[in-house]
Amino acid sequence: MDSQTSADKKSIFNKINTNLEDFWSNLSENQQSILKKVWSILTYKWQWQIILNAPFLVIWVLDRTIPAVHSFDMQLISSLPIPMIIKTYLGFS
Repeated sequence: MDSQTSADKKSIFNKINTNLEDFWSNLSENQQSILKKVWSILTYKWQWQIILNAPFLVIWVLDRTIPAVHSFDMQLISSLPIPMIIKTYLGFS
């Protein structure tokens, strides 16, 4: 296995950064403005994704740290008006 040193990683990032800067400088003003608009729309949507997914992240963290969440789920599922055959199949009887 070939491991990269810190200097190799920095040089790779420097090459990528240089290539991106060259690409950006070769674009016309109109192309740059279009890309800026597209980037602002994408980042706006990413912000909304983070905001909308934050409650699920909290639930996931609580699910990992508080075992009582699972017992509540089991009680809730077992109290639903599901036919007895399905409850037995799922292991709630």
